[in-house]
Amino acid sequence: MNIGAAEKLSGLSSKTIRDYEQAGLIHPMRQANGYRSYNDEDIATLCFIRHAREVDFSLAQIAELLALRENPHRASIDVKTLVGEHIAKLSEKINYLNSMKKTLQHWYEQCDGNESSECAIINGLNRQDAVTQKSHDN
Repeated sequence: MNIGAAEKLSGLSSKTIRDYEQAGLIHPMRQANGYRSYNDEDIATLCFIRHAREVDFSLAQIAELLALRENPHRASIDVKTLVGEHIAKLSEKINYLNSMKKTLQHWYEQCDGNESSECAIINGLNRQDAVTQKSHDN
C-alpha cells in the first residue's frame, strides 16, 4: 500500500511517517519507481509508535521498545524498567508543570485586571528567578 493508505490506517500524517522512516523506526519497501510500499507489519509498527508517542516516549525510547517488541527472547523486566524510568521522568515533568501553574495562578490572582498599568503578571515575568524561585519555595 502507498503512504496515503498508511496515513489513513495508522492515523499519522505522511510527513510524520517519513520522519519515523528517517529516524530508522520503520523500513518500508521501495518499489521500482522509488515509492514507499507499506505492509500490514509496517502499519502495526506505525500504530505502536503512535501509541508510544501518545504517552510521551521519545524516539530513542521507542527505538528501544521496538527492539524489545521484535525480540522473542526479551525479558519483560527490561520493558518494565524502561517504562518505570519513563514514569519517573513524567512525574518530574508533572511536578515542574504544577509549579509553573502555581506561579502563574499566583500572578493571575494578584493582577487587578483593570485600566491601571500596574500588573502583577508583568512584574512576575520581569523577575529573573520567577519560576525557578517559586519551584524552590514549594
